[in-house]
Amino acid sequence: MIKTIIAGFGFAAKVFHLPHLVHSDKYEVVGIISRSGTSKEHKDVSNVPVYATIEEALSQSEATLYIITTPSDMHYDMLKQCILAGKDVLVEKPAFLTVEEGKELIQLTQKSESVVSVHQNRRWDGDFLTIQKLLKEEMLGDWKVLESRFDRFRPVIRNRWREQPGVGSGVLYDLGSHLIDQALVLFGEPDALYSEIMTQRENGQSDDGFLIVLHYGEKRVYLRSSSFINSAYPRFELHGSKGSFVKYGLDKQEPQLADGTFYKGKEKEEGTLYREDTSEITIETGGYDHFFSLLADSISSRKPVVSLKEALRVTRLIELARTSSEEGRLIKKEEWLDG
Repeated sequence: MIKTIIAGFGFAAKVFHLPHLVHSDKYEVVGIISRSGTSKEHKDVSNVPVYATIEEALSQSEATLYIITTPSDMHYDMLKQCILAGKDVLVEKPAFLTVEEGKELIQLTQKSESVVSVHQNRRWDGDFLTIQKLLKEEMLGDWKVLESRFDRFRPVIRNRWREQPGVGSGVLYDLGSHLIDQALVLFGEPDALYSEIMTQRENGQSDDGFLIVLHYGEKRVYLRSSSFINSAYPRFELHGSKGSFVKYGLDKQEPQLADGTFYKGKEKEEGTLYREDTSEITIETGGYDHFFSLLADSISSRKPVVSLKEALRVTRLIELARTSSEEGRLIKKEEWLDG
């Protein structure tokens, strides 16, 4: 079994990681790194050691895999220490906050025995898997427009680090990392990018909405997020020369993990195909659990599931999106080719 330490013990650790670790026979959670100093509120790790710092864990634990779920501004330093110590790592997105940090960490991994994977779990959303299948099978002909939205109704700022001022906070790093990664998986790097990044909530000090437009020749990808959407909305719209596909609502795996029903059977979802005749289509089964099977295999093969090089492409587009929004202009690919 892979002896594993979870760094950070908030929502991401408890919902997106721990359920899969304890339901797998490939992992053994042998420690938690928590600033609060306790994990006793969770039955699955109530008896494991709790370390105050990553330095303490690295010096005292025999764990070989570290899963980093701390606030984003802590990822770079923790990753660096784990890589230098020769540990394997799974890090939450965004893996790092700047292109320069990413380049440094990639260089370190090339000199290290560590395997570092990035937790881009929404590549295993059922609706995203469906989009991939539709494109592969050319069900909609030549695609022309993809609109991908990840909205929430949070008009009042909460006391959460993602919504407070600070490096790495804001919805662009949080949800934007997912949407940008998905677009890159589908279509690769765009020819150009335009962005509007917004802070619309009263007394807001971090971004709470964005529009990113990716150009692929005459084709367009629209990535959107807002904290003021309190109605049903399409999660995905894919339009092509032979018709359209529309899927409403977010993938159901997160709420199933949160309420403990994930391993009791995944909910089936439906989307709609608009071609010659309108028809319902069953959404592919999502696979957040599959990610952790792949992670175990990656540690054996010494090849990451989602690499730091892939994470670097995401961070580069986030930086470009900020520049585009601040300067109010389209940024063409030639401007970042040397990156």
